[in-house]
Amino acid sequence: MGSSSSRLSNIPNGQELMQETGFSDAHLLRLYERFQFLDKDNKGHLRSEDFEAVRELSKNPIGDRIVEAFFLPGQETVDFPSFVRVLAHFRPKEKNRTREGAQQEPEPANSRNQKLKFAFRLYDRDRDGKISRVELLQVLREMLGMQVTEEQLQSIAERAIQEADLDKDDTISFDEFRKISFHADPHRNRTGEARACLLEGKQT
Repeated sequence: MGSSSSRLSNIPNGQELMQETGFSDAHLLRLYERFQFLDKDNKGHLRSEDFEAVRELSKNPIGDRIVEAFFLPGQETVDFPSFVRVLAHFRPKEKNRTREGAQQEPEPANSRNQKLKFAFRLYDRDRDGKISRVELLQVLREMLGMQVTEEQLQSIAERAIQEADLDKDDTISFDEFRKISFHADPHRNRTGEARACLLEGKQT
């Protein structure tokens, strides 16, 4: 068996992806193997139906939304580099990341801001840059299902909108979404439930 570095040469843009995403060569190789497993026809790209083989997504109440996040608007396939860039959002933040030359480096995909942007896209289904009341209710229904009544869902959505909607346009922009993230307490009350649902996808 060859070393990780030698096998990395078989991955398209392997070195560039390591630098861009922060994944190690061993981790990138595992992701490539996973991609190839999902790409059963060796097409070099994945379609949304290929993700059905991922059991964790099939069990997740918002699994369909997570799959959608891999695809740009109007895009029906995703290649390996794009696949890796999306997964990089889930990497833990590096506590001791050096700041030397940080002004020249692009913001890492696993930064708090990029993680929030990814979470925001799960709710902003029509990609208009805002979370509407209807979109919020759709996500709450998918995540909470039969655990709460429709009246309770409406109440959670109303509280979330009231708290986050600073410009009073009855929607939540990304800036508003980001601001409430710094004050989220998902364990106190119905507002906490709304925050947890918005920011972490938790079922409280």
